[in-house]
Amino acid sequence: MAKIKFVQYGCGKMAKYTIRYCIERGMECVGAFDIDESKFGTDAGEFAGVGKLGVAIESANQDMVARLKAIAPDVAIVTTMSLLADCAEPLLACANAGVNAITTCEEAFFPQNSNPNLFKQIDEAAKKNGCTITGAGYQDVFWGNLITTIAGVTHKITKIKGSSSYNVEDYGIALARAHGAGLNLKEFDEQVASADKISAEERQKIIESGKYAPSYMWNVNGWLASKLGLTVVSQTQKCVPMTHEGDLNSSTLNMTIPSGNATGMSAVVTTQTAEGIEIEAECIGKVYGPEDFDKNEWTIFGEPNTTVVVSRPNTVELTCATIVNRIPDVIAAPSGYVTTDNFGICKYNEKQKD
Repeated sequence: MAKIKFVQYGCGKMAKYTIRYCIERGMECVGAFDIDESKFGTDAGEFAGVGKLGVAIESANQDMVARLKAIAPDVAIVTTMSLLADCAEPLLACANAGVNAITTCEEAFFPQNSNPNLFKQIDEAAKKNGCTITGAGYQDVFWGNLITTIAGVTHKITKIKGSSSYNVEDYGIALARAHGAGLNLKEFDEQVASADKISAEERQKIIESGKYAPSYMWNVNGWLASKLGLTVVSQTQKCVPMTHEGDLNSSTLNMTIPSGNATGMSAVVTTQTAEGIEIEAECIGKVYGPEDFDKNEWTIFGEPNTTVVVSRPNTVELTCATIVNRIPDVIAAPSGYVTTDNFGICKYNEKQKD
């Protein structure tokens, strides 16, 4: 069996895990790309702590379609930004090069309900060139398949309610800024919260324009509704700032957040369905204080009520392990932008045999 060949697109915090996990699974790294000039020429294996691989990190600012065609990997792992528009360039490069791609981009998990036009553009390019594009990560299991599995042992569902928290320090500066970390409350209201103080009609126009900035649960609720066969009637989002008593240092933002300023945000997305089942999901992303820790809690209300709690999950490692475990699914999937609600459950894959 030939080794799966992968390229790493984006060499930041997450890439250190994805590269190492792939290598430890017996896959072969055939390329690595980033926009940070200080990383150019660095061996990808040494960057990830697995020793020399003989693959230098290259500039992602070159003609990536031509470069990807020349390398011809089985899959590209894209770990760059959180919004689909910010990941459009690498994902379209992969689609136009005919290279399968899986990304940690949170919106990419189910982008058809937040950026349908760009979703369609990537989908058409992938179908034309015979490859698959998808988004996955922590949400694939802990906000997705775990919930639908519990739903599968429930007689009647009236409501699904979930809440998950994570430390924005673990994911890089782009994500921290997207959560409003470091802003004063006036700035947070103007730059983050104001986007949701609009009518459903106004929001739909923004979505169709490709300029909507969804919280992670916006896409998760769409994924859950799709997976469960529910018809979405309406969906709303509300973002509120999280604060901390006392100053809080952020190494990611390279600043001390003053007491009372936003350390991040809580975003609550509420979805009403034609079947009468309500989905209410909250994600809390902030710079953690010493007393904070990751937590994932979901309850399915109905007959019977069921609550599942996962305390202190290692969200970064779980995200990256999910990405690597999904690679065989991506390679085997039909062409196009195929979201993971169309895949089976995420399976553990032992080391690939030669």
